[in-house]
Formats: sequence, C-alpha cells, structure tokens
Amino acid sequence: MLKICVVFLGVLVSSFQYTDATGQTPVYHDVPYLQDYSVKYYTTDSTIELQNVVADRNAVVQILSSHGLLRPKNGQFQYPGTLETDRSYRPIFDRKITGLALYDNQFIYLDDTTIISNAWAGKLFYKHAMPGAKLICSGSAFTFMVSDGSRLKISADSTVVWEGRLNQDRAIAIRYEAAKNRFWILGNHSLNVIDLAEKQLITVFQHPDLTCFDIDRDKIYLGTTDGYLVLDASTFIAIGTRQQKLPCPNLTAIHIVDDNLWFGSSQGAFMLRKDGKFNYYYGERWLPGNQVTAISKGEGRTVLILTTKGLSEIHFDAMTLNEKALRYEKQVRQRHIRYGFNCDVSSIQDGDLSTFQMSQHDSDNLWTSMYLVSQLFRYKVTGDKVALQNCMESFAAMERLFTITDMKGFFARGFEHRGYHKFEAKAWDGGLTNGWRHANDKEWDWRGTTSSDQTVGQVFTLTLLAELMDGDVKKRAITLLDQLMTTIIANDWYMIDFDGKPTLWGKWNPAYVNSFPTNVGDRKINSSNIIAFLQAAYHFTGKPIYKEKAYELMQKFGYLENLMRPMRDIGKAPAGSGKWASMLSESWNHSDDEMYFLAYWSLYRYAFTPELKAKYRETIKDHWQAERPEKDGLWNLCYAMTGAKAFDLPETVWYLQEFPMDMIEWPVMNSHRKDIELVPENFRGQTTKEVLPPDERPELKHNRNLFKLDRPGKVASELSAGDSFLLPYWMGRYLGVISAPASQ
Repeated sequence: MLKICVVFLGVLVSSFQYTDATGQTPVYHDVPYLQDYSVKYYTTDSTIELQNVVADRNAVVQILSSHGLLRPKNGQFQYPGTLETDRSYRPIFDRKITGLALYDNQFIYLDDTTIISNAWAGKLFYKHAMPGAKLICSGSAFTFMVSDGSRLKISADSTVVWEGRLNQDRAIAIRYEAAKNRFWILGNHSLNVIDLAEKQLITVFQHPDLTCFDIDRDKIYLGTTDGYLVLDASTFIAIGTRQQKLPCPNLTAIHIVDDNLWFGSSQGAFMLRKDGKFNYYYGERWLPGNQVTAISKGEGRTVLILTTKGLSEIHFDAMTLNEKALRYEKQVRQRHIRYGFNCDVSSIQDGDLSTFQMSQHDSDNLWTSMYLVSQLFRYKVTGDKVALQNCMESFAAMERLFTITDMKGFFARGFEHRGYHKFEAKAWDGGLTNGWRHANDKEWDWRGTTSSDQTVGQVFTLTLLAELMDGDVKKRAITLLDQLMTTIIANDWYMIDFDGKPTLWGKWNPAYVNSFPTNVGDRKINSSNIIAFLQAAYHFTGKPIYKEKAYELMQKFGYLENLMRPMRDIGKAPAGSGKWASMLSESWNHSDDEMYFLAYWSLYRYAFTPELKAKYRETIKDHWQAERPEKDGLWNLCYAMTGAKAFDLPETVWYLQEFPMDMIEWPVMNSHRKDIELVPENFRGQTTKEVLPPDERPELKHNRNLFKLDRPGKVASELSAGDSFLLPYWMGRYLGVISAPASQ
C-alpha cells in the first residue's frame, strides 16, 4: 500500500502518532492508498483443466487449458464473467496448444511440433522436434527452452543450442534468469540450472515434494507441499529454515509480481507483506475457486490468479478513503434502501446481485439510525445536498415507525405492505406471529416487539438531528424523543407492546435491571443506556422530570454504580443465578457493544455535571480498552468523541482501508491457517492473538464477533455498507480526525 500520512497542525509527517508534543489530536491525511478488489471469470465446463495464464503488452489475457486457449469475457467487479474459447487467430485455434509463455511481453505458443507467435509479423516459427512438449520458457535473443517433462531442449532460430535430460527427475517448471543468462529447471525433487555459456546442466539443490518456484534477483523461492524454502542464487545454500507458518503451506504456485512475492496453494492465494505477514485471498470474495494453478502479472497493478474453477483479476487501485466511501454510497442506495430504511442484509441467490431482494429485518431501525447519522455527518462536513436528502428520507422512515402504531411514544420494529407476512392469530388480543399487527391503514402491517437496541438507534438519531439540524427537523426530532421518554417513564421503565405487556428486551425497570448479578452485562448496559436517554431528553426539552428520574435511578437504585462497573468484572452469571441470567451471560454480547458505544454519544455529551462527565469518560475508556483487540474503527471514534487524544487512529484507518469492497457474505474459512496464533477459549470469544483484517474474515458488522474465523455454507446475502463503513468514516470526518481527500 502507499504510505499512510498524518497531519499535525497542518504539517505532513510520514507516520502515525497518537499526539504530538503539544498534545494535539492526531489527524489522518486522506491520501491515496492501494485498494484491492477482485474481478472473477468462471469456467462454463467443469471438466476443463486450467493450466496457465499470462497477459501480453496489449493487456490481452490468455489462459492455457486442456481444451485449448481461453480468454476472459464480460467480467466486472461483483458481476463475474466467463472464460470462453479464444478464436481470435484461427491458425492458433486450430493447433493443439500445450504451452504458453511471453517473450518481450508478446505471446509465445507451444504445440507438439512448433514454437510459434503472432507477433513480429508471424516470423517466429521454430520446429522443436519434441513430440509431447508441454513446458516452454523464453530466454534472450529469441532463445527458448522446451520440455516434455523428461527431455530438455534449448533452441534459437530453430537451431538446437543444447539438449539433455534431468537426472532421475521430471521437469515441472522452467524459469530464465536474465542477469546471468541461465535457465532454471525445477523437478519434483531437484532444482537444476544450465548456464548458456557453459552449456552444462547442474543439479544444485535436492528436496522432496517440490511443487513450484520463482527467482528474484539473488534469491530463489522453492515451494513444497509443506511450506517454502529460500536459496541464495549464487551459493545455492538455503537461507534459514523452511517457512511453514503460511495461510496454507501446500503450495501450488510462486510468482513475483511488482516486487511482491505471491503464493498459490490448495486453499487460496496470499502475498508476503513487508512486515512478514500475509494478505490472504480465499473464497469467492476473491477467487472463483481455492485450488490455485498459476499466478502472473496482469495489466498495470493487476495480479492474475488462475484456479481450477476460473480466473481472478486482483486489482490494486489508488484510492482515498473518501473515494471508497462514495463507492459504498452507491452500493447502499442501489441495493439497500427500502422505504428509506437501510436494509442491512439483502438476500441474493448464489452470489448473483441481480437477484437481490430486500425485506423487513429485526433491527431495521438500528441499522437505519447508523446510516442516517452517517449521512447527517456527511452533510455537515461537505454540505452535500444529496447527503441531506438521504438523511431526510431515512428520518421519514424512522418517524413513520412512531406514527404507524397509533400508540403515542411507541415505535414499531418495521412495517411492510399488507399480505407479505403470514399471520397466525394468537389467543391474546390482536396478537400476531412474531409481533406483526395490522395497521389502521389497511394497506400496511407493522411489527412490534420493539427492543432496547432499537431504542438506542432512535435516541442516537433523534439527539444528533436535534443537535445538528435547525427548524422543523430539530423540532420533530425533539418531539419524538420527548414522547418516547415520557412513555417509558409512564410505563414504569418498560416498553409496552400493543398487547399491553412489556416487550422482551425493552426493560429498564430497577426490579428487572437489578435482578441480574452484578457481573452480568445486562445490569450494566441497561443502566448505561437509560441514563443516556434521560440526559438527552433533559438536554433538549429542559423538562425537570428527566433529570429527576435519572438521579433517582443513579442514587436510589444504583444505576451509576452499575454503569461504572469495569468491563473486567463482566462475565458468566454465578451458579444458581437463574436460567435467564445464565443464558444472557453465556458469552460476550457484541450487540451490547454497539448499544453502549452509540449511546455514549448521549451519556457523555449531555452529562448533567462536569463530575459526571469525568466519570463517564472513565467508564467509556475502560470499555474501549477492553475492545481494542478488535480494532473496530467505530468504537475508536466513539471514544475519540470524548476528546481522547490517543484513540488508535492508525488502527481505525487500517480498519477502513482493509474493509472489503465486496460485501457479499461469501463462505470464508481461516481455521486451517498456519500463520495465525490461536488463543485459549475465552468469555469474549477471541480466537486469535491478533484480529484478522476485515477483508479476510467472515464478519463485518459491528455487532458480531470480529474474531470469528469461519463461515461455511452457501452465499445468501449482501451486507450494506451504510452502518458498517459509512458511519465510522463520516464520523471520523465530522470529528476532524480524518481529513478531506488530499485533492480538495
């Protein structure tokens, strides 16, 4: 990637720091970095064996297969193409091509009689007299080595320069080293070299289970079925020991592209980074199949990865975070906006985005809140009227959640046109399966069972609209916030559903909250959230009841003590605590993290006193410290909201840069990797010492376990970037810790 820079007081420096000598807040300077993404091409015939891939000087890509030459057709990002028969040159199409190479970036073809090319006016036409030849490598001055696996022959202008055989081995790959004018031949268990001046074949290294190799200046990289070796190209002595801590040590291809060392394996491809770790490309987020057969350089910064199921072009485009955000903006608007809601998961069939379908989900309210606020921040930072329109459309949807219920202060989980949900009547009055109920408007149904996390979403939206907008929008937001909190207080700290009973999760009553043991997370989070809600309501309405009730909960019922409890104390309920407490504390609840951090905006900013604000800052920092291993950019920026100078800005930028452009929920597997350090099973669900980059792991949403390693199965959905990426990015811009793009 391109160098990351940070600006302090307008001065460009070359590395991240938390603070400078004057204690200023660090700022990420949004310069271009290299963003990777994949364009895939699948075979249409599963019986085809894909053997090699190269691109010529004209950016034409050809694939050598058991059915002849193929070329890519119609592929775009997230809209895969196919590999089709290359009929561009009939004389080549009519031959049985067995080898494919480049000379001076022009295609060179091999069949059982000839070395041939369409370049140089078609004059390159050498007879090699080696039936069964299948390996070809170009040297200098139109010199070529060919092999049938047993015999080796070097020809120049149809003249045989040298020929011979490997000693008790079979050739599987050939490379040419231009600096020393020599060919290297890899066998199944030997590495051999022939200097064209000496014309003597020498075996320089032997090792079992060799599979692939490449040469880079003074080093030779040898792949095996269990890792790779590095040899000194002059002494042929191994440098260090065999490297086995790889994503997959069963190597099938090695190729150096733009000074980067790339590996193909039986489980994906990976690139060695400068820090000694790997960028791992596994699954259909990146590749048509995981069994890699060849790797080569494509056009520009593109890397071509051939697998048994097709071709992947890994693109590396110079991009700023702002440009990345604008691409996600299109993704959200085109496939994830439903009645103004941010539909966080759109269902698709077999990864085909043309089949996407949106529907009502449990927490439409929460995901929409996060998207809405991202657009609000975007509007305040850029003045973009499109962002304002996006924000207002989502506000209209969230506002309608209140009005469609005809219950003052009570909002629905979601709504849909009548007839699109199957209702099964229950005994209790008007009760419908999964909380659905017919609206008074006969065209619509709405869903109750409103929960605490959706309440967090509403308050997050309403408070920021009230703070950052003026006029009618501000008034509407404050009115809804006031009605919501008035209703919760009137209902004895419960969210009362249309059946007159508390919803399963909308409970902040002291008898409920304090029924949990002190180390069960629900006691802490419900206390933290409701105090935040009451402070926000008091701040914007000035009604004394909100302040009075907040102090009553904090002083009489211990909510301040509850919310201040350190995260290290949170764990499993003690024995005998009851089934509910035990179930809720079986493991760390990552959805709770989302609820905490979004509500911290009201808890901290609207604290009644400086003393309380200091306490809140302390507990927010404690929570942030516990979450730091996840490197979640949103948590870091919510902590930065408190004025913290050290909030892991480098990790935040890493999170945003490594976020995958393709947000289809492809199957992802990492538990087989040998390059990760596993940790013992623990309450938080942390599986590895270091969290994997977002584009290598299965989970992207903030309320999921980012340390989860695997997601097997079939692809059925695409995530929206509205809550996962756009909120942290535009929050960073709003807080001033991420700059506008460098070009502005």
